[in-house]
Amino acid sequence: VGDSALPARLLRAWLTAGALAAIVCATACSGEPSEAPAHEVAQTAAPATPTAAATDHPGYLAPRPGPDEGAPAEPAIPALATRTALFEAALLSDTPVLPLYEALADLQALAQDLALADQRVIALTTDSSSGDALRSEVMAIRRAGPGDLPESAEVCAQAPCYRVEIYNHAHNSTVIALVDVAGARVISVDSYPGAQPDLPPHLVALAQAIAAAAPEVIEALGAPPAPSDSVMAGSKTALNETRCERSHHLCVAPTFLRGDRALWAIVDLTEGVLVGARWTSLGKSGGGPAVTERRLQDEVVSALYCDKETDLEVGDWALRYSITSSDGLRVSDVSFAGRPVLQDAKLVDWHVSYSGTDAFGYSDAIGCPTFSQAAVVARNGPAVSEIAAGGDAVGKTDGFSLTQDFMGEGWPAPCHYFYRQRFDFYSDGSFRVVAGNLGRGCGTAGTYRPVLRVAIAGAENTFSNWDGTDWRDWKTEGFVWQSEVGIDSPEGFGFRVADAAGDGYFIDPGRGQFGDGGRGDDALLYVTLRKPDVDEGHADLVTIGSCCNTDHRQGPERFIEPRPEPVAASPLVLWYVARMENDDTAGAEYCWADSVLEGGVYVPKAYPCYAGPMFIPIGR
Repeated sequence: VGDSALPARLLRAWLTAGALAAIVCATACSGEPSEAPAHEVAQTAAPATPTAAATDHPGYLAPRPGPDEGAPAEPAIPALATRTALFEAALLSDTPVLPLYEALADLQALAQDLALADQRVIALTTDSSSGDALRSEVMAIRRAGPGDLPESAEVCAQAPCYRVEIYNHAHNSTVIALVDVAGARVISVDSYPGAQPDLPPHLVALAQAIAAAAPEVIEALGAPPAPSDSVMAGSKTALNETRCERSHHLCVAPTFLRGDRALWAIVDLTEGVLVGARWTSLGKSGGGPAVTERRLQDEVVSALYCDKETDLEVGDWALRYSITSSDGLRVSDVSFAGRPVLQDAKLVDWHVSYSGTDAFGYSDAIGCPTFSQAAVVARNGPAVSEIAAGGDAVGKTDGFSLTQDFMGEGWPAPCHYFYRQRFDFYSDGSFRVVAGNLGRGCGTAGTYRPVLRVAIAGAENTFSNWDGTDWRDWKTEGFVWQSEVGIDSPEGFGFRVADAAGDGYFIDPGRGQFGDGGRGDDALLYVTLRKPDVDEGHADLVTIGSCCNTDHRQGPERFIEPRPEPVAASPLVLWYVARMENDDTAGAEYCWADSVLEGGVYVPKAYPCYAGPMFIPIGR
């Protein structure tokens, strides 16, 4: 065009992308799967009868690993693997934007090359501090119409101009370049934060393929669907303009129609995974409000884990669990080999202080996402996972963990929190109650104090601590600092709780010995009388204690003062308040989180801190 000539590197990059595009379009652009016999059968068979019994089914959440557990597993979709390879190549190139690989006319291709070579576009698709490339891709190239032109674009009234739309996955923003192809120049470059362009056909097909291959969708429908069986696959408005509001990713909702119902499958195209699926009733009005990522997760968690208790049996362990309104995950009726161990256990509060002298901070409650006063709500439901023993027993199942995450909406941005609650149950009858903080909080000098409540089973228990020469039984309610009690007893522990027959548990506070990165709990232990006729925390508790006290006044003392009651041979509650300080020092982060650039996208990086006591059966 005219006397202009494209740099050779642009031509090479475009030819390379075009060659790889042929591979992608062979599997994605047609909407047909390249390898999946079950899908091929489904394309010719009549739609299967859905397994969901009613439209009020709470939904299906796809498993998502935590921020310290690696990237989510990608489904075995060739187009997705090729797309990942294309992004990796683009991020290493001189023009770090993935070109549009639909069939392009000559002027469209020229407009794209000119836009991707423009320094303003490059600046908007690279990290401003490090200069590293951000994951970005061209989504559309079209002839600019009258409504696309700024006042300064008079030249476009005389010659064709093209609009190049680029989506920046890292910033969830759209860059629009207006290109004068006749003059071989970019007229304007504008960025629109929080905005997303329409999807090109190959991404619509990819979203359909991800949805159709997801086990949750197959389970809901009763059989693998054909990718092309879904409708509204490219419509972001299907998510009520939320853009996967918890993660600010590029998300759409391919929808499968079955009679008078519709199955919404929320697909995250930034990560290439299914978020979840939810039935709605079509009805006369079309089924009511849209299914969003947040609404799906909140409804499922509330219906399955907040509104009822779940029974769990693994090996010799049996228990029930539920998510409370503001006391986190609660386990109850815990027994081992038929012997009652705990009446219940839960995490009442997180006290977060940012000053040792000025006393300011927060008291955070964790709990259900709906009908709750919790400040930080449950993210998906509880997860059960195996614990593998160490040493010579590597690979042998030694027990299991029950884990629940609670995450603030904007995490890991400043002043947003991510807490983790975990119960570890071992095959020898030991167990541990764990509170974890994944940052980031509102400052670099935060002190976190989780308040754990553990109600011991049985009506005739006595609490004791080692006094240096013998076990001292407590006669009345009270508290003690972990640091005041040694572990030089014959058994190697400083605390125990036992019944009249001497059966019970040694209690081992965290000293950094549990292999999870904990740096020691510096805990306060309280013992109070469990009173069946007076509720002191069995039911959901409001926030107790101050956020910022540095002494024993953490909340449980209110059930002791002013007159401690007798606790010998009695039903007991153990309260455990650990102390953890965050650290943002490079290479030594703790109780901290940040956003780091990986693969051109900012991803959360967590540096967890864990605290909590281990209970070891006496005599074992």
